[in-house]
Amino acid sequence: MTDARFDTCLAEIFRHEGGYVDHPSDPGGATNMGITRKTLARWRNISPWWDLPKAEVQNLDRDEAAKIYRAGYWDACRAGDMPSGVDLAVFDFAVNSGPGKAIRCLQQVLGVVADGLVGPITLAAAHQSSAARTVDALCDRRLDFLRALSTFPVFGRGWTRRVETIRAAALAVAPTRDSTQGDETMDILSGYKTYIVAAFMLLAGLAQMLGINLPALDSGSAGSLVLESLAILFLRKGLKGDTRKA
Repeated sequence: MTDARFDTCLAEIFRHEGGYVDHPSDPGGATNMGITRKTLARWRNISPWWDLPKAEVQNLDRDEAAKIYRAGYWDACRAGDMPSGVDLAVFDFAVNSGPGKAIRCLQQVLGVVADGLVGPITLAAAHQSSAARTVDALCDRRLDFLRALSTFPVFGRGWTRRVETIRAAALAVAPTRDSTQGDETMDILSGYKTYIVAAFMLLAGLAQMLGINLPALDSGSAGSLVLESLAILFLRKGLKGDTRKA
């Protein structure tokens, strides 16, 4: 499945990346199929990168370009572990603006710590969130970033068209939420159970303080019931906060 998605997403990338160009306004310099001279030099372990002749960029073949895209962008973003649609949106963003930028924007959309590293928390958030909403929000952030670049007046029209095309392609394969709505509902109810139990303990403790005896709770004093209920509430709040920060 991962290989199939990579091939599909890579084909979409190649649709937007042309052949050899060396635009004077492009900070990437000599580029072929979206692979810059600097990227190719690093891939081939040539340092400094300008020792790589531009002719090597011009002669870059599709197979080597695919390997660079896989290792330097697809795998770097762990796109193969993401939902369909989100994988393409992140992958293409990374190709244009670097994996670090793409990952941090994705993490901001998902509401997790934006450290630029895809781990289990980021992946879990990606799978628990609506893929369509994630794609839309990520593409919106990408456009905001591109519009702020000094080169947007030169390349902005092409960049905008590309992002909107990627958005459409990603949304077309994004999974629906029907299969997971039941699980989400159970998670929400499970979370509320904690608060219900804590609230009951708190009321029971207060009732005992007022002289109302509850036989079912004879084993617990009024003070301990109140303290335990408050501890449960604050502990749960703390755990939720730690999960978001992790």
